[in-house]
Amino acid sequence: MNPEELNRLLDKYYSGRSSEEEENLLCDYFGVDTIHEGYEAEHEIFAYYRSARNVPEPSVDFEARIMAGLDGAEIIEEKFLIRRYLYPLVGAAASILILFGSYFFLSRDLQPKDTFTDPKIAYLETRKILFEVSSKMNKAEMALEPVGKIRIMTTKGFSAINKSTGIVSKNLKSLERLDGATKSVKNKKY
Repeated sequence: MNPEELNRLLDKYYSGRSSEEEENLLCDYFGVDTIHEGYEAEHEIFAYYRSARNVPEPSVDFEARIMAGLDGAEIIEEKFLIRRYLYPLVGAAASILILFGSYFFLSRDLQPKDTFTDPKIAYLETRKILFEVSSKMNKAEMALEPVGKIRIMTTKGFSAINKSTGIVSKNLKSLERLDGATKSVKNKKY
């Protein structure tokens, strides 16, 4: 196809006045690998059109399947709306039941009833219980005695480390002075 004819067909195509036959001529011309220079963009456009020809037509029941899918989506949306309103109502009812149950559980008399009618027996029973508690606490304190010894030994160890650190620091200062003196002697020229 000569360039003048090609330009005329392209002008008609871009202005929207081309026929289907003319468009097919353009598709066939740009379907080859070798084209005139300057027409690379049109080559890409018509290559896309050629590939789009291979897209299959939708099946006969395509529209029915879409409508069935939309109907199914509406059913799911109705279930979602039921959940959206039902769950908060059930939660509120459960909260109210918990509040009422707590009120009735906590409102009953929780004060212990006096089990002894004779004050002397109550006093002796109290002394007995306190003595048992005291003896158990003393046993627990004795069990913790090794922990106290560990703390004392740790403190002694740290004080020994601190003393040795002080001695090392003192000796380092002496060495620094000696190093400074030797450097000054080296720097002097006789």
